[in-house]
Amino acid sequence: MWIAGCLSVAVCTHTGYAQNAGVPPTLQTVVVLGSPVPAPLAESPASVLVLPVETNILSLEGPQELLRQDSSVFLEQRGAGGGQADVVLRGGTFEQTLVLLNGFRINDSQTAHHNLDLPVPFEAMDSIEVLHGAGSTLHGEDALSGVVDFLTAAPSKSSLRLRAGGGSFWGNEESLLGSLARKQWSSRLTASRNSSTGFMADRDYRNEDASSESWVSSRLGISDLMFAASDRSFGANQFYGPYNSWERTKGWFASGRQELGSRTVAAFGYRRHTDEFVLLRDDPAVYENNHIDGSWQASLRRTVPIATTSLILFGLESDGDSIQSNNLGLHARNRGAGYMDLDWRPAKKRWNLSAGLREEIFSGGALSVLSPHLAGSLRLTDKIKLRASGGYGFRIPTYTDLYYSDPVSHGNPSLKPESAWSGDGGVDWVPSSRLSLSATGFYSREHDTIDFVRATILPNSLLPASCPVNIWCATNLSGLHFAGVESSATWIAAKGQTVQVAWTGLIGAQPPLNGLQSEYALNYPVDNIHATWTAALGHSLTVTNAVQIAKPYQQPGQLPWNASPYPVWNASLTRDSGKLRPYLRLGNLSNTGYQEINGVAMPGRSISGGVSLWLGR
Repeated sequence: MWIAGCLSVAVCTHTGYAQNAGVPPTLQTVVVLGSPVPAPLAESPASVLVLPVETNILSLEGPQELLRQDSSVFLEQRGAGGGQADVVLRGGTFEQTLVLLNGFRINDSQTAHHNLDLPVPFEAMDSIEVLHGAGSTLHGEDALSGVVDFLTAAPSKSSLRLRAGGGSFWGNEESLLGSLARKQWSSRLTASRNSSTGFMADRDYRNEDASSESWVSSRLGISDLMFAASDRSFGANQFYGPYNSWERTKGWFASGRQELGSRTVAAFGYRRHTDEFVLLRDDPAVYENNHIDGSWQASLRRTVPIATTSLILFGLESDGDSIQSNNLGLHARNRGAGYMDLDWRPAKKRWNLSAGLREEIFSGGALSVLSPHLAGSLRLTDKIKLRASGGYGFRIPTYTDLYYSDPVSHGNPSLKPESAWSGDGGVDWVPSSRLSLSATGFYSREHDTIDFVRATILPNSLLPASCPVNIWCATNLSGLHFAGVESSATWIAAKGQTVQVAWTGLIGAQPPLNGLQSEYALNYPVDNIHATWTAALGHSLTVTNAVQIAKPYQQPGQLPWNASPYPVWNASLTRDSGKLRPYLRLGNLSNTGYQEINGVAMPGRSISGGVSLWLGR
């Protein structure tokens, strides 16, 4: 871990956005992930990070860039614009991270490559919460290495925001946000668009998103209705092999949440997603795939107080998904789950404990999974807190894992579900209102890890007998486990100046692959550091410098670019008040040539900017 010495004077872990604001422990940031009910971040026993969106809405291109502030997150991005990216947590694969929108599942049943194909614009979001470690007890399958929840919130005032800008590679971006706030109801309409001709051949993109969300207060409680849609097309040069491919995805999402009194919440959501893939853009007739998948989900939760400050959460969930595809065929599956969680917070005590258990049953009763978890924290003083958590996560294969077939990849209908036990322990220290520090050690052990692997010589005992030479084939791997440290520090150096440093180091151990090469499971950084300096210049101007340094794990046979760490330096200048708010973004100022996915080049130096018009209160 070559970066360890860089942080010897400032070691801390992600405990929430306190690390990004250097706030005293009296601030009551409320989190949902890792807790059966919303709870103050300062009392959360889980390792959770909260990232506010509005303060970053002009300085960042989209939610993916905001996630990079978490050094335990590694974005496997295929280019600018947010068209397609995978999120990796604590060394797990992108398929082992559960993605939520207001608590509703977004994970794609066709392929987890579309998990970040979010239907709502960046401007519609209020915050992003990231849970590190297993979260299947409260949130279900796919939460082996963590959970990312993109949250919206009812507007507190009526307003109108318009934004337009442009930049390198003939890029342009536009957005609209209109909010109405009344005593008993509120509503928000958001739309955004961005496009570019691309920084290289066949890497153009066009992204369009729109959402409408309304909140109504009645005697029953709050009603929340959302409708959202997205349309993304992009040149996929080298995305899935040495081909000038092209892809277009469309999706729409609808959800409703209803409070039934102060203790019960019912929710229902539906997501439909389509994927059109052309292997050779200049000759579509050679090979083309069309997939349509849909998923629905329903839940009922009730909390029962058992003491003044403690409660039990009971929950029932049911969901299903289906796919219609010229490549994957026609398939459907359903599952149901019941769970409970005890949240014990003795009055006037400095500790809390959370224990939960979930049972999930899949179609036909052929598979049943128990997912326990246990977490607790102890506050030694007002400034020092100890915490620990552990749990079990699992995932069933996507339809691509099971059935996909093309000239370079083969699925495997005999795949087993994958699972992992994980645990962590850490300390949070806020010595003053200007400094916050924390540190966490974590460990996970995976079972039957699903990955695509290939060999140049066959036979190989780890591959199906039907797998050809030099073809990526889906299989289960055993014996993969990780140990690591995640750390961060926030220092308010002077009035209006904040310095943030976060570092995560990983040591992974994998089974002997006997000459096989892994496509996904071993694509993780052994060191990942993110440092940000933010300064208020006066006249409501803010300058931000952010540097990420990553050192990927190098597999045998990988290209030389993966052998050493690479830096990426981004900067921005924004005006954060007034009706007219200009902004300027500078991307990859170091002009680093790098790849977050082997074989997929990322853009070099770029510049973009524009102006946002804010009207209303």
